[in-house]
Amino acid sequence: MTIGKMSWQPQYRSSKYRHVFGKPASKESCYDCVPITRSVHDNHFCAVNPNFIAVVTECAGGGAFLVIPLQQTGKLDAHYPKVCGHRGNVLDIKWNPFDDFVIASCSEDASVKIWDIPKQFLTKSLTNARKELLGHSRRVGLIEWHPTANNILLSTAYDYKIMIWNLDNDEPVIYSPVRTIDCHKDVIVSMSFNTDGSLLATSCKDRKIRIIDPRQGIVVQESNSKSHKASKVLFLGNINRLVSTGTSRWNNRQIALWDQDDLSVPLHQEDLDGSSGLLFPFFDSDTNMLYVVGKGDGNIRYYEVSPQKPFLHYLNEYRSYLPQKGIGVMPKRGIDVSSCEVFRFFKLVTIKSLIEPVSMIVPRRSESYQEDIYPMTAGTQPSLTANEWLIGLNRGPILISLRPGSKHSTGTSISQAELYEAETKVVTKEPKHALEEKPKTKTLWEIEYKTEIIREERGTKRISGAAQETKTPLISNGFDRFECAPPKTENELLQMFYKQQEEIRRLRDQLSQRDIQIRQLELEIKNVRNSAASY
Repeated sequence: MTIGKMSWQPQYRSSKYRHVFGKPASKESCYDCVPITRSVHDNHFCAVNPNFIAVVTECAGGGAFLVIPLQQTGKLDAHYPKVCGHRGNVLDIKWNPFDDFVIASCSEDASVKIWDIPKQFLTKSLTNARKELLGHSRRVGLIEWHPTANNILLSTAYDYKIMIWNLDNDEPVIYSPVRTIDCHKDVIVSMSFNTDGSLLATSCKDRKIRIIDPRQGIVVQESNSKSHKASKVLFLGNINRLVSTGTSRWNNRQIALWDQDDLSVPLHQEDLDGSSGLLFPFFDSDTNMLYVVGKGDGNIRYYEVSPQKPFLHYLNEYRSYLPQKGIGVMPKRGIDVSSCEVFRFFKLVTIKSLIEPVSMIVPRRSESYQEDIYPMTAGTQPSLTANEWLIGLNRGPILISLRPGSKHSTGTSISQAELYEAETKVVTKEPKHALEEKPKTKTLWEIEYKTEIIREERGTKRISGAAQETKTPLISNGFDRFECAPPKTENELLQMFYKQQEEIRRLRDQLSQRDIQIRQLELEIKNVRNSAASY
């Protein structure tokens, strides 16, 4: 009788991330009264970098999105300026990974636009894009920046085509992409680059996963699994693996792990639940953690990925009663290393018009920088030019350290925070600076005189406004027929609409400023009289 040798496996697997937990932001650190889009398109609707949070919004007369400074939490003004130049609903937005002030958007109007966000932040609605890409014949549903090459953008539309655009030129309108990939027979629902951008993974409405050489436009691998219907796909860093989310044969929500070199059979499949909401996968290549976010529910599951069996190790689940319609993710260079934060989500909660940050924290007792959970990560420096990548060169991302004060660490978020404090005048729900600034001490006569002047000015404005209303024969819909011709095209009408919205917002701000000044001066009069009476 022979006794076979048994390999001993430890009962518990050691991991630095076993006790990672999700920590929602306090109410003061959320973004409230945000008019989040009600579109049913299966996208994130949110893009984040260390300076801004961009979110697709509802807008009359076309498509628009908001760009909110990251520090501007709390209630958002109802007339906050928008980025609005599309003639149809905006379906996807993505920040340039190498420039925090450049964002791309795509729309139902079959166009892709590149926007320059001013460093002084938006004080009025932005309607003129730096570049417009016109090549698709139907609505554009997805865009993706190249991870290492500068000024390379991919777009895919309902014409089943993927177009590669080279933005490295001065032309304001580009009509022809540098390459068109036409190997899909249905709508493409997700795209993902590998680490150096040499391969592109796609998932399609035909439920298949394809790995494509984007420069040659040929399919390298194609899945044909009947047990897993893929909807979203994602490359998993440098471990030659892909993850896909979708449904099983019995319509349970499911995640599957694939070998990059062989898509015939998934390496691992795991059923999650019977809900119908889409699953969005996110991967942190620095910690090898996979996050799975359900659309329409408030849960975020997270796993640790290993190159050996069983490949996926379930860690925990963040639960919330607030359902997310979309979600944004902060790049690693923007997280808070002082609190041992390793990932940060921004949940779009439509039912409350709320954007809620959720931080994933590694519990540590020490308050010093934890080098073992913060390896070198991708920075803001591209490793290739657009032309170098197009002729066939491949390079990995240029890495930086997240250690505070490090020579190679990114200082973007710090410098822009200083810029925010020093240079900007951000539109808030109430202009607080009028209350916070303490005026110099004035005499009672000066205060009363100034109050009378303000009241007289307001009375004069009301009288002139009434006179202007009566003098309407030469004015139609706010346009002087002798000075400015009425808009003739739809685009001119749209531009004029946004200008009028901006003017209304500015006048309301002025009016609220005057009311605050009057209240402040009346309080000063009362204080001076009380102090005079006491003497």
